[in-house]
Amino acid sequence: MSHRVPVTIVTGFLGAGKTTMIRNVLNDAAGEKIGLIVNEFGDMGFDGDMVRGCLDEDCTDDVVELTNGCLCCTVADDFVPALEALLKRSPDRIVIETSGLALPQPLIAAFGWPTVKPKVTVDAVVTLVDAPAVLAGTFATDPEAVAAQRSDDQLKAADLVLLSKVDDLGDTDIAAVRARVSEDIREGVRISEVGSAALFGVGAAAEENPAARDGHHSHDHDHEHDDFNSVVLPAAYASRDAAEAAIKAAMANPSILRIKGAVRLGDKPAPLMVQAVGPRLETWFGQPGAAAGGLVVIGLSPLPQDVLDQLGEPAEALH
Repeated sequence: MSHRVPVTIVTGFLGAGKTTMIRNVLNDAAGEKIGLIVNEFGDMGFDGDMVRGCLDEDCTDDVVELTNGCLCCTVADDFVPALEALLKRSPDRIVIETSGLALPQPLIAAFGWPTVKPKVTVDAVVTLVDAPAVLAGTFATDPEAVAAQRSDDQLKAADLVLLSKVDDLGDTDIAAVRARVSEDIREGVRISEVGSAALFGVGAAAEENPAARDGHHSHDHDHEHDDFNSVVLPAAYASRDAAEAAIKAAMANPSILRIKGAVRLGDKPAPLMVQAVGPRLETWFGQPGAAAGGLVVIGLSPLPQDVLDQLGEPAEALH
């Protein structure tokens, strides 16, 4: 096959800003037909919904053609079928957003499979790094060793590192982040800031040498999610304040890494969209009448049951 579709893998730990960056890439596609695969951790395709503005849970496992010509497919484990489904739509390129808990090395290796390799090439593995978190002493908000390990492996796989959330940082702080990140990347890998570097056209052909991207610890884990667990909780709250208070209380537990989703409020016709990582909580309203699928809670296994029990308000609180 003379033309192989270029693939960009976007990775980075929970809350690094992958989904936001990809939404901006799609908005700036300039007529390019981009195939998008969102690899979720958890049972609800929330990040896929954020990317395409779709709040209908029935479309979270489908290939969807977006209004700007982009294609989307959210998947859990069926990577090759999803890839083949997108290739049938003849995209100009494909972007894969990995879960924040993913180790990118097995995904890179999958592109060497005989049925896949003639059709696609991994143009680059792009790793987003939360710059304020690095300044705080860790690549992720959570300081657990397992979080540090995954951040290390994601950096080791990178062909391009992008620093996110730098708007409020001075030159000295950014230089310190660059120096720290440089300790864990391969020689020659470029470090830039989100928005200031070309995401496409790197030409790394990462599938040709996946072994060179192995992190220090990846060989110790047979499955990338063994140390984590996730649940989907139905959740309804009397108000936005009540929802935010409950989510902040849950995030205070060190075993909880992330909470995301869409919840119903008693005083609003629109669901409240939620993104929480560590001390950072973002909420905004979705479309009126859209489905509220609940909250995805991701954390270290086993998840603390008392926190899960206290996270939601009973449905009668809405009446």
